[in-house]
Amino acid sequence: MTEILNIYRDIFVSYWWIIAPIALFLFLRHFWVNYLIVKYVRGLEWIVLEVKFPRDVIKTPKAMEQFFAGIHASEKARKFKEKYIKGDLPPWFSIEMLGHGGEIHFYIRTEVKYRNLVESHLYAQYPQAEIIDAEDYVDSIPPGTPTADFDAWGTELILAKEDAYPIRTYPVFFEEKEAEERTDPIAGLFEFLSSLNPKESIAIHILISPISPVTDKQWIKDGENLVGKIIGREVKESKKGLMIVEEARSWLEALGQGIVRFFGLGGEESAVGKEKKVEKVMPFLTPGQKEVVLAVERNIGKIGFKTMIRFMYWAPKDLFSKDKPTVVAGFFRQFNTQNLNGFKINKKSTPGRGKIFKRKREPGQRRFFVGIFKKRFFPFHKLKTRGFVFNIEELATIFHLPGKFVEAERLSKIEAKKGGPPSELPTI
Repeated sequence: MTEILNIYRDIFVSYWWIIAPIALFLFLRHFWVNYLIVKYVRGLEWIVLEVKFPRDVIKTPKAMEQFFAGIHASEKARKFKEKYIKGDLPPWFSIEMLGHGGEIHFYIRTEVKYRNLVESHLYAQYPQAEIIDAEDYVDSIPPGTPTADFDAWGTELILAKEDAYPIRTYPVFFEEKEAEERTDPIAGLFEFLSSLNPKESIAIHILISPISPVTDKQWIKDGENLVGKIIGREVKESKKGLMIVEEARSWLEALGQGIVRFFGLGGEESAVGKEKKVEKVMPFLTPGQKEVVLAVERNIGKIGFKTMIRFMYWAPKDLFSKDKPTVVAGFFRQFNTQNLNGFKINKKSTPGRGKIFKRKREPGQRRFFVGIFKKRFFPFHKLKTRGFVFNIEELATIFHLPGKFVEAERLSKIEAKKGGPPSELPTI
């Protein structure tokens, strides 16, 4: 250990005039980027849209999957100027379910400039739906909650395993069963939300930001590495270390790959070659291993979104029940599997965390959570609050408009079918 430290010391003494400026630049760059992000976010214009639908609409989650595929078109590549001078961020949306006073509402919060994109793709899948401007219901939460008369509690959900492992998705509930055996996975949640008292509310926020399959390949690479480990293919492990060292290493690797491609000295293994390797090994895998390999490859084969899931329960102190948020957590557990993926609570961001002065700190932690919940804060940087990658099939599983398999009487609906979307809606 002493020899290693001496080597690092000698390197720093010899090359400090190179290392110090680079380290200072990377350190200051993060402060600069954070400043630009705050400035950029404050200038965004948002709108909350409520989605209503007729009572006799019959759609499976496949329709919502196509909707998510459509709004993925908002994904944009950020160049140096947009990222480091303007502070431009990828677009993000908030897909929301609200149970309030025994009624259930569906909302989509989006930037104003993406309203036409959202409406067009929603009408394409649900032509008889009604989309209206809505007041932001989170504004009704009293300032400073929790207070002496009002209380709130919420948490964030994260995945139990790496993002490349999929959760249990809607084909298991719909496509792989006979018609009479099909059940909607969100039916139980709707029944619970419709049973809330008039002054109780529970909201689920699914925040999503499209990721590029071209520039954001880490999720795909992780999935390929998982498959490689199972089938016995050699996998190049990524080395983790200090942020500055890791970032410098990634820059050098990218430069080296560019030189290799420029001179035609090598190339990436083709997708066809990878598939053939998997096919050769598959007969020798156990049934469980085969299931994991096929599930991971199917998962990374669809387009994805950076995702953050939060839910919060709020009510007057005399009605507040700590047991009700556990019902929502239980809803998400039905998508868990032992060999693939599942949801768990992010303890690092949940109010009540920590052991030192826990009771005194919890009210402040709750107020902080209420604040980021109301603002729909999206974690573009590594913080205690963090997201994961979901593909469009996984998103459609946990959020879709109910069809004939759901019979909750208090869903927010329009009374009759409509002829179609507005004629003045722009085409895309």
